[in-house]
Amino acid sequence: MFNKLTDRMTSVLRSVGGSGRLTAENIEQAVRDVRKALLEADVALPVIKAFIAGVKERALGAEVMKSLSPGQAFIKIVNDELIAIMGSESQPLELKAQAPVVILVAGLQGAGKTTSVAKLACYLKQRQKKSVMVASCDIYRPAAIEQLAILAESIEVQFFPSSSKDNPAKIASAAIDAARKKSVDVLILDSAGRMHIDQEMMQEIRLVHQAAQPVETLFVIDSMVGQDAVNIARAFDAALPLTGVILTKVDGDARGGVALSVRYITGKPIKFLGMGEKIDALELFHPERLASRILGMGDLLSLVEEAQTKLDEKKSEQLANKLKKGRGFDLEDLREQLASMQKLGGINSIMSKLPGMANMQQAVSQQMGDDHNRKMIAIINSMTPGERRKPEVINGSRKRRIANGSGAQIQEVNRLLKQHKQMSKVMKKFSKGGMQNMLRTMQGKLPPGMGF
Repeated sequence: MFNKLTDRMTSVLRSVGGSGRLTAENIEQAVRDVRKALLEADVALPVIKAFIAGVKERALGAEVMKSLSPGQAFIKIVNDELIAIMGSESQPLELKAQAPVVILVAGLQGAGKTTSVAKLACYLKQRQKKSVMVASCDIYRPAAIEQLAILAESIEVQFFPSSSKDNPAKIASAAIDAARKKSVDVLILDSAGRMHIDQEMMQEIRLVHQAAQPVETLFVIDSMVGQDAVNIARAFDAALPLTGVILTKVDGDARGGVALSVRYITGKPIKFLGMGEKIDALELFHPERLASRILGMGDLLSLVEEAQTKLDEKKSEQLANKLKKGRGFDLEDLREQLASMQKLGGINSIMSKLPGMANMQQAVSQQMGDDHNRKMIAIINSMTPGERRKPEVINGSRKRRIANGSGAQIQEVNRLLKQHKQMSKVMKKFSKGGMQNMLRTMQGKLPPGMGF
């Protein structure tokens, strides 16, 4: 995520951070480099101008010049200005209204709108413990209603059926009545998308909004579209009272221009980030955490929160007790840790959130990427329970059988066994063991006041 921007920004700040003394000249050079990095990231020009003006004003003031560590003070200024541009603090959904709380989701076709509706429903069910119903007011796109029905079934939330022959505004009203009768906490309405903005579309969604009277009206933006997405959001805001933005496909965006621009240009807060294809790949937007990731300082808080919600605490404790008793770390334990890594979005997602590791993502991914993890799990699955518990019994003939059963090469089986041996030594160093506890040990690396 935002790899190019992170590379450029960390390079600039590394050179400034080591300066024992800052002058107007080297601040000016650093600011020019930051401006270039933002231009390459496709950040909107008004945003760049405001950002650079803010950085220069503070950097040339007493705050930096009188600092004992001026280079670090400059880095803090850049971090603070990034946060200010993106909205200062996270703005969660307004869910305190009378049930059912209605959320209307709008956007262009192809932005990931229907998938975002399902992800939001999953988020509210799992994180907020809300009962959720979803309904589709999209009567134009083929199979749109069926797609939402399938997604609703997969996450076990209620679905209000509709038809392509129905009127969108009437669908909204009927869905609200159904949600009220079933005592549903939150109703999410998926509106029709288009390939471009037109008056007919705008009039229809106004009528849906009028019928639904939503507490939240969220606009879905594909972060990879670029600055056109920001202009489209502004046009929608003129037609609808938008309350926030869901930014999708952020995990595949190497530039980051939309994330840095949308709040400043539209005045609407980013509320969620779509971070992958999985139905639970939706993150509450925290400006300070994203700024930290852009500057190569990681985001351990988000990683720990993910671990707390997605990993099995009971299994972690079982591994802890096992290691305490000196029974060792076997291949079944390794398989569990690999599965835990997949639940956290894979090695790329984890690396992007570890301080100082963003620049190493590509190199590590080539050796330990998601495909590599899946292959390792397949190899372990091809072993007998006895082989998993006692890897030392795996001889040449057993290796051939395991390789054939998993579609792997014998060299890959050997590599897995070697990696397991190395990892078992590492796991002994963690008194409680497990992915969650590994993450907790990193707490000491967080800046003061950022504990969890």
